[in-house]
Amino acid sequence: MPRKERHVVSNPDGGWDSKREKAQRASKHFETKKEAMDWSRQKSKTEGSELIPHKMNGRIQNPDSHGNDPNPPKDKN
Repeated sequence: MPRKERHVVSNPDGGWDSKREKAQRASKHFETKKEAMDWSRQKSKTEGSELIPHKMNGRIQNPDSHGNDPNPPKDKN
């Protein structure tokens, strides 16, 4: 089963957008990245999806899994 993803990306017209995977339109638009991350984190937890924030240049920055992670971190003990 493929994982669900929610992305936080910068909007070319200013601000930040929260988008589901492969979506053309944003689910919601925000003025700040913090607002977009807070809302998207809540949605991601509800959906059981992977939260993938992007930097202004589009590069991925610290993804966070809220669902069935196919590659969970290994315990260091």
